[in-house]
Amino acid sequence: MPKIKTHKATAKRFKITGSGKLRRRKQRRGHLRRKKSKRALRALNKDQPVAKADRKRIRRLLGLRQ
Repeated sequence: MPKIKTHKATAKRFKITGSGKLRRRKQRRGHLRRKKSKRALRALNKDQPVAKADRKRIRRLLGLRQ
């Protein structure tokens, strides 16, 4: 049986914490930052947990079990 390949685009967008949780970046950070308030930009810096409905699919794309 062949090895499961990691989906590289997914690997660049998600991180796995030490306890195995998935974290993601928030959207709207890419450009047009000058018109966003500093408060909004600071809020965009923080990683967010992945929604429960998406966890199984993302883990499979990353080549992880479960």
